[in-house]
Amino acid sequence: FYSTYEDEDEGFTSDKPRIVILGSGPNRIGQGIEFDYCCVHAALAVREAGYDAIMVNCNPETVSTDYDISTRLYFEPLTFEDVMNVLDREEPEGVIVALGGQTPLKLAKSLEAAGAQILGTSPDSIDAAEDRGRFTDLLAELDIAQPNGGIAISKEQALAVAARVGYPVLVRPSYVLGGRAMEIVYTDEMLADYLVRAVKVSPDHPVLIDRFLEGAIEVDVDAISDGTDIYIGGIMEHIEEAGAHSGDSACVLPPFSIGPNKLRLMAEAAEKLSRALGVVGLMNIQFAVKDEEIYCIEVNPRASRTVPFVGKVTGVPLARVAVRVMLGEKLAGIKGLPPKPESGPWWPLDRLRHSGVKEAVLPFARFPGVDTLLGPEMRSTGEVMGIDYDLGAAFAKSQSGAGSALPDKGSVFISVADRDKRAVVFAAKRLAELGFDLLATDGTCRLLGRAGIKCTEVRKHSEGSPNIVDQIMANEVDLVINTPFGKGARSDGYYIRTAAAARGVPCITTLAGLQAAVQGIESLRQGFEVTAIQDYLADPAMVFSSVSTPDEPLLSGSPTTDPEQP
Repeated sequence: FYSTYEDEDEGFTSDKPRIVILGSGPNRIGQGIEFDYCCVHAALAVREAGYDAIMVNCNPETVSTDYDISTRLYFEPLTFEDVMNVLDREEPEGVIVALGGQTPLKLAKSLEAAGAQILGTSPDSIDAAEDRGRFTDLLAELDIAQPNGGIAISKEQALAVAARVGYPVLVRPSYVLGGRAMEIVYTDEMLADYLVRAVKVSPDHPVLIDRFLEGAIEVDVDAISDGTDIYIGGIMEHIEEAGAHSGDSACVLPPFSIGPNKLRLMAEAAEKLSRALGVVGLMNIQFAVKDEEIYCIEVNPRASRTVPFVGKVTGVPLARVAVRVMLGEKLAGIKGLPPKPESGPWWPLDRLRHSGVKEAVLPFARFPGVDTLLGPEMRSTGEVMGIDYDLGAAFAKSQSGAGSALPDKGSVFISVADRDKRAVVFAAKRLAELGFDLLATDGTCRLLGRAGIKCTEVRKHSEGSPNIVDQIMANEVDLVINTPFGKGARSDGYYIRTAAAARGVPCITTLAGLQAAVQGIESLRQGFEVTAIQDYLADPAMVFSSVSTPDEPLLSGSPTTDPEQP
């Protein structure tokens, strides 16, 4: 149905109870098809539970608006006025706002004030997680560490907060989508310029300022709470360091370098947060691990863009389970979930024998001259997934799918920040053993030479032609490794990274990414098989996939792989 200013109303309702699902609106950077995936699963789960699924979305080019997904579909903008028109017409039992990303979430308080029944987490709990002051107080009350920070409503306050927490700082407006206008700032001058250029700071538009944990490992947790129990669907370790927007960062499930004790602490923190916030349905928590300390960066009591990835790696359709919980079921009564332990967090990670890697698809090749260095503002336009029993093979598959396939021979250029020089030696040595020709600028080349690694020195862009940029543009380089650090290094590699993007050369900007790439190249050399995702999930030792009706087991299937396969 479409609304129009006319006399006739062709809308109709049925005798069945109705649930309204608010979609995510137009696909755009920061909010894309991942949230539409959640809305599709919500519509299917709602219909299976015996309700009419009423979809409100204004994007005709996506799956949630397909004719056979919902019971009735309203092509309406996601504004308070338009949504209320639908609610007045349908008189639903409840409204689901937490699966379409930030856009419908912003309507939660006004819809509740107008009399709508918001299913799942209450709008006040959503506000408690998004309001920086309330969230900071909550973390302190729960004794969960967070990066030092503050809120500023003027230039003077911003400079005072930055002086107190220490540079570098991460600055951002409150209530942003996709990390828009977020920047990492290193000096008072940069902060003053940001306040003039990027935001209009005022009492109505405060700026959040947090200590930036440079070099930290970022971790995403996706979980479902029913108000009593919490099921940890997945804990994902980012390959890029903290500071790259989570939507741009490659991540691995299960984590590959974080020990079980830290994972348990994060799961326990998630449990405390879900209970304190009264979460019913999905929640996403972002942590940073630095110097053996775990910091909570933010909590989103809604679906996250990693929900489809986690569901496909573990075989548990999180969005569908979350909707059943929002409709009143308890996790303990949903058949097919991994068994709940007698004590400790409820999670299936110890049952995963394969690895999944999510990689962002970035549009740099279409924008010549744009720096490819990732930051806190989201830039990706899609994502792909690689899966394998071997982490290196999973990473290689993800890079191939994202359009930046790793090479199995050729030349590798290496230029790393001072703090990475010792650690890069081992990866460089392995690349040389694999037969790659190594190129490096002056400092890195001398370091590798002292380690007995054969390397050819090349000029920097600033040292005149011929230089490394010329070689990249001439298709003489097959892989670029450039790890920036700090204000100066982040600008020094601009020409190298943009040249790599222009020529479609894979560009690695973190040591963790380099280690994963080396493993991926080794897997490419050995060769790997392409296996259907259903076969990974049909492994007898793993949870099973698919869902039919609430009266049947949530997850069903039968083994199709050789039980002797390692």
